[in-house]
Amino acid sequence: MKKSLLFLSALLLASALDAFAQGRSNGDRWEGSVVDIEVTGKAYDYIQPWAKSTRTARKIGTVVGPREILTTALALNDHILIRLQKGGRGRWFNGEVKWLDYHANLALITSDSDSFWDGLKPVELAGDDFNQEGLQIARWRGGKMETRKAEFYEWRDRLTQMSFVSCLHLGANTEADGLGAAEPMLDGEKLVGLVTGKGGDTASVLPYPFIRPVLDAVHAGGSPKLGIFDFTWQPTRNPDTLEYLGLKGEPRGVTVIKVPKKKNRKSVLKVRDLILEVDGHTIDNEGEYKDPKYGHLTIENLTTAGGRRAGDKVKIKILRKGKEMEVTYTMPAADYELDLVPDHVFDQEPEYLMTGGLVFQPLTEDFLRRWGSSWATRAPFRLRYFRSQESTEKTPSLVVLTIVIPDPINLGYEQIRFQVVDKVNDKPIHTLKDLTEAFAAPKDGFHVVEFMNGSMAQRLVLDAATLDDSTQRVLSRYGIPKDHYFKGEPTGAGPRGRRAGR
Repeated sequence: MKKSLLFLSALLLASALDAFAQGRSNGDRWEGSVVDIEVTGKAYDYIQPWAKSTRTARKIGTVVGPREILTTALALNDHILIRLQKGGRGRWFNGEVKWLDYHANLALITSDSDSFWDGLKPVELAGDDFNQEGLQIARWRGGKMETRKAEFYEWRDRLTQMSFVSCLHLGANTEADGLGAAEPMLDGEKLVGLVTGKGGDTASVLPYPFIRPVLDAVHAGGSPKLGIFDFTWQPTRNPDTLEYLGLKGEPRGVTVIKVPKKKNRKSVLKVRDLILEVDGHTIDNEGEYKDPKYGHLTIENLTTAGGRRAGDKVKIKILRKGKEMEVTYTMPAADYELDLVPDHVFDQEPEYLMTGGLVFQPLTEDFLRRWGSSWATRAPFRLRYFRSQESTEKTPSLVVLTIVIPDPINLGYEQIRFQVVDKVNDKPIHTLKDLTEAFAAPKDGFHVVEFMNGSMAQRLVLDAATLDDSTQRVLSRYGIPKDHYFKGEPTGAGPRGRRAGR
């Protein structure tokens, strides 16, 4: 009995030592392909948009080609300095962005230092024959290469980390913690994907079937710009709805409930069309299709499947008024400004106009995020409501009075904030340019600011004759460097006071 226990203990010890040696061997293998990235960028306060600070983020990069490091786009927005380190310690080298796409959540980083590239070896992208049970996650930690085991869990489609574009993701179970900094998931010496986050025990990975065609397009000099379905659909679960739409046979298909209204784009789809197939893939009434390689995925995955990009044509079989037909849908490019409230505004300072202590800003989700991680429920309801609206030619965007900085000219208005502007001096307001033009034309010696119906305040009135002096007084008293910033202007302090009332 004792001999059996001793033999079992020795066997377990040998297995552990072998696993440790194997992990160490894998770590040695990847030390020349995995690098640390440090990004220093600008940070903005959207309540005081003239205030700027810096932020620093650390992430991982994987060498994938000659002088090319692949990483995610996360934290690269508004960057002012990128530094690279190899070997987990020692000298830092300056890096720069070679290519970046926020919708794809991918970026290529390079460095002009020859010595940085000494000893670094590119990793090849994996293929569909990768070993699902032999996955490893690699990263530098404390100057040492750390590797953690991961096990394939499922294929699924998810939104990319910084966009509304949907693409294929890989789910893998792992005990590694603190993931989401573009850690490479590897099979042997091949790159399976980049880890973008972790929920519970499952890491979410941007995988090779999505990465490869994007990089191929970049290297070919073409446009890797991703496309979207800009119509809105919903599952068709109610048998009465299917009967009303004229479907015969087994329940299937999803219902189009909204199409974009753009002057320069006429949709081939109509409200109440029943989508039956997309490029030959049968769509069930939950909005899913069965991919021959990756299983059940939603219809949205077909916008990026197989390297499809903006401008590509998609064959869609629909049922319209009880009659089957096929339409050719051209995918528009993903654009943050497609919605009335843009998801993000990258690589520019927040726009604003301050006049007479009133601070006006475009309404964006970046502004709403200042309410913290629960902004989707904590931000003012009247502002969140507009997130579901699309941008139109008539109403391309919205302007909000965000705060009122106290001054004698705005006495009594100090508590008005977060109100969407409707008109100023009878001129409809959709942009800061509209606002500037409106303030240049007072009515009977006054400026009248009107807010949208349902706002806490209906209007406010300012003395036009003293507005310029008030603006200069607020700038001086509160140490505000300038009274505006508009997109496309040089950054920095700039002129002190634009005098909006002139």
